[in-house]
Amino acid sequence: MPAPIRLRELIRTIRTARTQAEEREMIQKECAAIRSSFREEDNTYRCRNVAKLLYMHMLGYPAHFGQLECLKLIASQKFTDKRIGYLGAMLLLDERQDVHLLMTNCIKNDLNHSTQYVQGLALCTLGCMGSSEMCRDLAGEVEKLLKTSNSYLRKKAALCAVHVIRKVPELMEMFLPATKNLLSEKNHGVLHTSVVLLTEMCERSPDMLSHFRKLVPQLVRILKNLIMSGYSPEHDVSGISDPFLQVRILRLLRILGKGDDDSSEAMNDILAQVATNTETSKNVGNAILYETVLTIMDIKSESGLRVLAINILGRFLLNNDKNIRYVALTSLLKTVQTDHNAVQRHRSTIVDCLKDLDVSIKRRAMELSFALVNGNNIRGMMKELLYFLDSCDPEFKADCASGVFLAAEKYAPSKRWHIDTIMRVLTTAGSYVRDDSVPNLIQLITNSVEMHAYTVQRLYKALLDDISQQPLVQVASWCIGEYGDLLVSGQCEEEEPIQVTEDEVLDVLEGLLVSNLSTPVTRGYSLTAIMKLSTRFSSVNRIKKVVSIYGSSIDVELQQRAVEYNALFKKYDHMRPALLERMPIMEKTATNGPTEIVQTNGETEPSVVETKHLPPVTQPANQANDLLDLLGGNDVPVIQTTMPTKPASAGGELLDLLGDLSLSGGPTPAPASSSQPSFLLDGLTSQPLFNDIATAAIPPMTAYNKNGLKIDFTFERANPNPNVAVITIHASNSADADMTEFVFQAAVPKTFQLQLLSPSSNVVPALNQGTVTQVIRVLNPQKQQLRMRIKLTYTLKGSPVQDLAEVNNFPPQSWQ
Repeated sequence: MPAPIRLRELIRTIRTARTQAEEREMIQKECAAIRSSFREEDNTYRCRNVAKLLYMHMLGYPAHFGQLECLKLIASQKFTDKRIGYLGAMLLLDERQDVHLLMTNCIKNDLNHSTQYVQGLALCTLGCMGSSEMCRDLAGEVEKLLKTSNSYLRKKAALCAVHVIRKVPELMEMFLPATKNLLSEKNHGVLHTSVVLLTEMCERSPDMLSHFRKLVPQLVRILKNLIMSGYSPEHDVSGISDPFLQVRILRLLRILGKGDDDSSEAMNDILAQVATNTETSKNVGNAILYETVLTIMDIKSESGLRVLAINILGRFLLNNDKNIRYVALTSLLKTVQTDHNAVQRHRSTIVDCLKDLDVSIKRRAMELSFALVNGNNIRGMMKELLYFLDSCDPEFKADCASGVFLAAEKYAPSKRWHIDTIMRVLTTAGSYVRDDSVPNLIQLITNSVEMHAYTVQRLYKALLDDISQQPLVQVASWCIGEYGDLLVSGQCEEEEPIQVTEDEVLDVLEGLLVSNLSTPVTRGYSLTAIMKLSTRFSSVNRIKKVVSIYGSSIDVELQQRAVEYNALFKKYDHMRPALLERMPIMEKTATNGPTEIVQTNGETEPSVVETKHLPPVTQPANQANDLLDLLGGNDVPVIQTTMPTKPASAGGELLDLLGDLSLSGGPTPAPASSSQPSFLLDGLTSQPLFNDIATAAIPPMTAYNKNGLKIDFTFERANPNPNVAVITIHASNSADADMTEFVFQAAVPKTFQLQLLSPSSNVVPALNQGTVTQVIRVLNPQKQQLRMRIKLTYTLKGSPVQDLAEVNNFPPQSWQ
């Protein structure tokens, strides 16, 4: 068989391909030749063939058939073969494939090889794709190389140890003795990897964090030597000595100093030195300064040092590099709550960033500008933000308008200024404002009695200029309907009154009714405004005529309004002035006390409950919403004891657990009468939930047993209501690690009602060392066979797990 072409020739050939099909044909032809060579056990050219295969893999073509050939190259005695073999293993293998376990023995032998470069290959491969099993088997060899005097191997062993700790955190203590002398190493490569290793250990273990806090003076000394040392060509980058090591040390200091007064005190001086001595003309210096700022903000630093850090960020805002400006804005946004006054000094620079061409910088600058607004600068900041609202892209208008509304409501210096600001927003970005902006502005206007004449005049002028902004038109229509008499009489004192006749006002409102720009909601506002003016204007006949016309409108909402208003004119004209009189001052209603979401056939009904009847609940408020992802239809009654923070949103999300659960257990019962209590306990909510439980002899059952998690059900019967079954779940864990963030959820068909109480804990201890209990109460008035679908969510060894199961084998005594 002729010798295969070299990698260089293959690359040159592939690059001559003019089309994708031509390239694919070349690759397929070469893959066929490589397969033939592999079948013939051609040891001479195996290395060359695997190298070509890796190039094809990098181009996106399948190369899995070369996995075993990589293992053969690793087992070879030639360094060139091992190099390609290990590279192929890192690219083609991962821990999801059992083939990688065959490498363990080869890696172990190479870790003990007499040549440092072969040992380095093995360390690189283990640190790149070693599975938890491989890490357990080879951790001893890595720890041994971490103590060697060879700096080439120590730096690779340190990085490999980082991977081992990530895969098997319990092996962390094995490397603790080897870390003692790592920071005294002169070689920068070893120092760098040692700091990475220490950082990983501190992030993963609070005990390690406490242990390594004694190293702060040593780290400070290393950092000081770096910034004070002279020119070193080996480590110099743009005039700065080893910036990579400086950044790593600053990150480790940030972790060690967080929440610790002594450590923070020890590093204050060096942080000030780094902040003042680092050259800012090059990007390298800016990277170090940014890490310094983050460290200063995270530790318990002195106030003067924090001001220095914020001033550095302020200088970043003047940098020509967009990335640096973005980083500065993001950092200032994080610190504005804790160091508000220091950030305020850079307000003008931040506002200038609103004019930046880059959309990311604009968005960050807008968010930071709103965070800087307070009672002292509200007028100036709103002027800038309203100018930004006028000229910004449509994608910013909604967020900007929302921010202006909130800031104006919180810091408005006067009611007139508040109204003017909101009207300015509606004029420039009315189509982008939130849905609640119209009722909120109406409430603001209603409560500002002295501003009624001024407001209605301003809004009338705005209507004459533009009727495309629907929220503005709706507010204007409402105000004209309420205060049209003030508009016609010219009672405005704040500005020169305009001369308007009744017919002109009615012409404007009628124009809104027929305009193609008006939405059905806007037309409803306009018709109601015209009707209200029948008690404020003398043109009653004209108003009657307009109202009667819309009695036959194709818009059902408009038609209904017109018919009812016609009835007012004809049958109840004596009541019309009282019904259409001016609205009283509105007050925002606030719900007192906690609310409970009662789900009845998919409908959400928030109802105020008496907290004294409820047991303490510690479940997260969104657990109801998560449960309802389990349910497959809107016919599953579930009663919660949790207190959701957003009652109105829970009803629409509760549905996906009963997708294919048969519900043919009998006819659907009629809806409960209004006198029936909404709680499961049939009127007994004034008693404790666990009162009078009959201990009938109902055998327990295992509902779920998978992946080490076992769920057992025990049953009891509640008195005096025999239709209520009390099920206690007992969750145990036979795995070797705790199951954290454990959540048990359940749903039943619509002929049942289910109440899920809070669990005893959200951590299921490992090795069956304890159980988590949770109580379910099920109301079964039809005495039908009980069926349940459960959803289990937990985190095991850092990985989230979620599973669904159906439980149909309940003991007959539990439901009969």
